[in-house]
Amino acid sequence: MNMLQEGPLLNTDGSLSEAGRATSLIKLYDKNRVKNRLLRLKEWDYYLIHNKHFGIALTIADNAYMGLVSASFLNFEEKTEHTMSPMFWFPFGKTNLPESSRQGNTQKVCKGADFCFSVNNGTRHLQAHIDSFGEDHTPFDCDILLSEEPVDSMVIATPFPDKRTAFYYNQKIIGMRAHGKVSCFGRDYRFDRADSFGLLDWGRGVWVYESTWYWAAAMGMLNGHLVGFNLGYGFGDTSAASENMIFCDGKAHPFDKIHFDIPQKGSGDDFLSLWTIRSNDGRFSMNFLPLFDRAACTDLRILLSDQHQVFGLFTGFMLLDDGTRLDLNDFLGFAEKVHNKW
Repeated sequence: MNMLQEGPLLNTDGSLSEAGRATSLIKLYDKNRVKNRLLRLKEWDYYLIHNKHFGIALTIADNAYMGLVSASFLNFEEKTEHTMSPMFWFPFGKTNLPESSRQGNTQKVCKGADFCFSVNNGTRHLQAHIDSFGEDHTPFDCDILLSEEPVDSMVIATPFPDKRTAFYYNQKIIGMRAHGKVSCFGRDYRFDRADSFGLLDWGRGVWVYESTWYWAAAMGMLNGHLVGFNLGYGFGDTSAASENMIFCDGKAHPFDKIHFDIPQKGSGDDFLSLWTIRSNDGRFSMNFLPLFDRAACTDLRILLSDQHQVFGLFTGFMLLDDGTRLDLNDFLGFAEKVHNKW
């Protein structure tokens, strides 16, 4: 597996300077080097914050010809979710998402919604408002602080074999401490640092027209240690490096390939039955029991986004670099499959 070196992410011709992985945002991302960025560049910041009882997911995305802000409320006890995703058309990069995850503001105001994610001195301040959220038409509001960012994160620079100027630069920060409040459905829900955690999926890239990816992540306490993992494939040519990492007390423990075995029913995926997720090197082995499927499908014929983010419970084991075995039992997280034509 190739470890990324410091320097520009892209060559002057828009091609990826180097494929590989790192544990920090070591490559410098410069939008001015992206070829055909007005039409093909996809950029997003996605946050997931939760404890064992409830959670929220927040997104700001600029996908060239369309963008969105999105908020989800996740109720793990009732096995329900509700999502609102106001869209806006033809932003062509004008949303101005930052070129680094370390600093800056990610902000978008559109009809009925106002989102702002700001990063300052290692603290992430997430604020979001939607005028009408849910059947009762009450608003959604949240004000969340994420702190105690772990030393290591998952960073990967990935090419696509069929297009020289296509690439994906991605950072996943797993296991920040969360504090704050979310209000929806006429109630207030509070996150406390002692038992509430957040992750960031920071994505920048030029994608090929059609792709299918698989992603899973989890975070929480285990025997007094903050642990988690990030799993994924389908994000391009990962022969130089995978994005599979186990995290324990802020340190990353990378491993090789992973496979999601999703049960089949008829001619399709049975997302709500028991999954198995295994690595090829024996370092990760889990059963995944779904609670609910946060599904969304936008099908405009030439444009398609078919998303299944399934929240549930992981049971199994994972091995750190030194062979230490971490046994998980009903450990909360998610696994997803997303098919895009974009």
